[in-house]
Amino acid sequence: MSDQLVPGRPVGRTRARSVPLALAILGLLLVALSITSLMLGARPISVSTVRDAFLHYDPGMTDHIVVRQYRLPRTILCLLCGAAFGTAGALIQASTRNPLADPGILGVNAGAAFAVILAVGVFSFASITAYVWFALAGAAMAGLLVYTIGASAGGATPVRLLLSGIAISAVLGGIGSSVTLLDPQAFDSLRNWQVGTVAGRNLAVAATVAPFIVAGLLLALIAAPALNAAALGDDTARALGLNLSRLRITVILSVTLLAGSATAATGPISFIGLMMPYAARWIVGSDQRRIIPLTMLCSVNLLLAADIAGRLLIYPDELDAGIVVAFLGAPVLIMLARSARTKTL
Repeated sequence: MSDQLVPGRPVGRTRARSVPLALAILGLLLVALSITSLMLGARPISVSTVRDAFLHYDPGMTDHIVVRQYRLPRTILCLLCGAAFGTAGALIQASTRNPLADPGILGVNAGAAFAVILAVGVFSFASITAYVWFALAGAAMAGLLVYTIGASAGGATPVRLLLSGIAISAVLGGIGSSVTLLDPQAFDSLRNWQVGTVAGRNLAVAATVAPFIVAGLLLALIAAPALNAAALGDDTARALGLNLSRLRITVILSVTLLAGSATAATGPISFIGLMMPYAARWIVGSDQRRIIPLTMLCSVNLLLAADIAGRLLIYPDELDAGIVVAFLGAPVLIMLARSARTKTL
């Protein structure tokens, strides 16, 4: 996606000026959604009560317990995992120059989810501190498998990678579902997790995945300038002194940390990594140094908004955040796939 040429105006200046405004708006929206997330649910809680739950916590007050032990962990997970899924998508899109790429669509999330199911069903690991390592390994292997299949017989075109990812996701999802049916009681705790949810998690889950996600986000920011050079083509990038092997290893490691750990915490939530990098490119142009930070903020806001909407749409029951995001993401995928411009970045 390139900046448009406007007579008498330097290319990219308008979008460069839009970055601080976009960051300010998204930052304010993030604060508003975070407060709303702490307030809304089956039991509405006032702003003053939320404030007191942090400043004057009373373990005898039900509202304080709800805020601190139930809504705070899911809000923090929205912050961590929203940024993780969105940034992983931005990295995959930039490194493969494929605007249809997303860790969910390309099977990375499915690989992580399948590995978690094996860890729970075969090895009886019930704690995220144990099966998060399986999720990381599953994400890496699935991503490499999809790319290997998609890159064979003619090169890794966007559509070929998309079809490979859908096929691998379907196979892993089918096998995983079969495993869960063998012992439904053992997998009862993973029932909602399999469709993607931030509900029912505690602060220990957030604390477990936070180091992996933070490390992945830092690697993504480090890789951003090199991704700009890589977009010029391999030969030009090498001529500019870019170490493509090191860049690809950094991207693979970052995507594995982000998608694997986020999937272990919330389940395989798709489409965030498809929609939010696209929105960021529309706002700030093609500079990855701007796209990746903006994608982080956009993705966090999206997952928070989806979680809040899920609590309200069928009140007093809830829709899982993964379902709400899928309702938004599926039409976007169809629109992008049908677009004549969706060929390469």
